[in-house]
Amino acid sequence: MSDENRVPDEGEVVTYETRGPVAIVTLNRPDYRNAQNSVMTYAIDAAFVRAVEDPDVKVIVLAGNGKHFSAGHDIGTPGRDHHVRYPNKATLWWDHVDRVGGDQRFSRETEVYLGMCRRWREIPKPTIAMVQGACIAGGLMLAWVCDLIIASDDAFFSDPVVRMGIPGVEYFAHPWVMGPRAAKEFLFTGNRFDAAQAKEWGMVNRVVPRAELEERTLELAEKIATMPQFGLALTKKAVNQAEDLMGMRSGMDSVFGLHHFAHAHNAEIGADSLGGMNAKTMKAGATTADKTAQNGTP
Repeated sequence: MSDENRVPDEGEVVTYETRGPVAIVTLNRPDYRNAQNSVMTYAIDAAFVRAVEDPDVKVIVLAGNGKHFSAGHDIGTPGRDHHVRYPNKATLWWDHVDRVGGDQRFSRETEVYLGMCRRWREIPKPTIAMVQGACIAGGLMLAWVCDLIIASDDAFFSDPVVRMGIPGVEYFAHPWVMGPRAAKEFLFTGNRFDAAQAKEWGMVNRVVPRAELEERTLELAEKIATMPQFGLALTKKAVNQAEDLMGMRSGMDSVFGLHHFAHAHNAEIGADSLGGMNAKTMKAGATTADKTAQNGTP
């Protein structure tokens, strides 16, 4: 592996602990607002496997260390890893490293993004996302695969990838987690919406004071943990199947194709598949959109 493609060793990018019947899986790249690279993705997966295989764990909480839950996919840190090999676990597809063009993008995102999120959605134990601060783009995907979302009153949410000319993140759950009209506003504007708005749309279960986030989340987890484990697993499967009968899985497949068509279009007419955007310009665009929304200016 060349120096350019080597991922820096950042230590334990995901931590794992248990508190009674509750496992807490924590994203641990706080200096980068818990941006997700493949190292983190597979560490999350390993932690989830550990929790599933432990019979004493009844509920899993997904958290983020630091001020923010997750600012999304890693598109700008030293640990960004577009061309690093990873073990194929989520889908049976070839590795992306020796591929080129759309094949490379499709292979990587099928595995690391859509495939992993679908795998985690099907975890047979209840999962709760404990969200504070930023939950942006790929951060939404991590929260949305969880069964419940508890947000602090300082949490904010956005999927700004339309600025790249791309119709939403790879795990396209928007119409199912907030409804079609809210999903359109969410995507068309690229604005950040606060936890109160997210709750109004039905995207989060509860909004609590930041100082009480952990306590209130664990309180709910422990209450759920008193229910029969197999009963919880079957109930989760029942609700997920109902969502899929409402078109969620097939809808995601169709949008994943549009997502990659957008990547290919960007690469054909410009410098790269992200429409020339990077972490800095995406953040600047979000700030401008937020000021416009607040001031009511065009």
